[in-house]
Amino acid sequence: MSSAALFNPIQIRGLSLANRIVIAPMCQYSAEEGCMNDWHLIHLGKLSLSGAALLTIEATAVTPEGRITYADVGLWNEQTYAAMGLVLESIRRWSNMPIGIQLSHAGRKASTEVPWKGGRQFSPTEGLGWKTFGPSPVSFSEGEVAPLALDRAGLKRVREAFVSAALRAVKLGIDVIQLHAAHGYLLHQFLSPLSNRRDDEYGGSTANRMRFPLEVFEAVRAAVPDDMVLSTRLSATDWIDGGWNVEQSIEFALELEKRGCDVLHVSSGGLHPAQKITVGPSYQVPLARALKRAVNIPVVAVGLISGFDQAEAIVGTGDADLVALARTVLYDPNWPWHAAAHLGGKVRAPNQYLRSQPNRHRDLFEVD
Repeated sequence: MSSAALFNPIQIRGLSLANRIVIAPMCQYSAEEGCMNDWHLIHLGKLSLSGAALLTIEATAVTPEGRITYADVGLWNEQTYAAMGLVLESIRRWSNMPIGIQLSHAGRKASTEVPWKGGRQFSPTEGLGWKTFGPSPVSFSEGEVAPLALDRAGLKRVREAFVSAALRAVKLGIDVIQLHAAHGYLLHQFLSPLSNRRDDEYGGSTANRMRFPLEVFEAVRAAVPDDMVLSTRLSATDWIDGGWNVEQSIEFALELEKRGCDVLHVSSGGLHPAQKITVGPSYQVPLARALKRAVNIPVVAVGLISGFDQAEAIVGTGDADLVALARTVLYDPNWPWHAAAHLGGKVRAPNQYLRSQPNRHRDLFEVD
């Protein structure tokens, strides 16, 4: 065991993770008709050599209309499955890092331009746009076309799409499946009273608003093998009065735990443009801490975690069991190496890179 908590291993269901550093899912907006390509091989391949414990594939749409943009990765048919398979085959030839995938449906936040071109939402009549769906006909921003409220057939269709994508992920040998119930996307839209105005059993009370996300989780849990690690990413608060909050998140987390959720990945926001967030280092850690106190499953903290001592303190004090890095690891793909050197941990590196370790850190790399 390392003296640094960040570099202690952890067992989750049947999966052994070498340390507590997770690479979070990060949308690349670079797919073609939902299919991964060489960019994803370069991007994910680079991160698979980083020494982190788990690499998570970006938000992956379970249906074409569930994409955030026209350039999102998908896993809804044989073509998207085959393209992802080629990328994973190449990565696994050189890396044994476990790989997770985040399955998602964007709901009313779908049909948008890629961020570096402004990110505006397209109307269904524009060539790059399509009709969006949500729990209720309430648009994300003023002036946008309201989504179609999902009827019972639509709910069934979405639920089955999550299951089908999860089964494709199993066939691909994915180690962790994460359901995306955060950042204002479809499952989060059902949870929040700001976006869910339904008057049936899927709206109104907290229990009713949780019903559809829990049904999706239950359906996926029942479909995948018993040893598959199943995670949920949630926004613990909408950061707006009258919205989804920490107390409701705890209630949701407890229901997920009862149904066999293995890990909670705690983020926040994304549901409403009027959100007011005081952003700073570790600004979401108190949310992870609150959920960790309530559940008995591992919790992942994320959000402006960039310092080595900062990450060590989050895990070492028990605020969370793991930390997730996103923009930090894009800026410094070898962040886990540098953290291990700073904290006195050990990290796995490719044999081809073993000679790169400085003389003062000769015991930094683990050797196969």
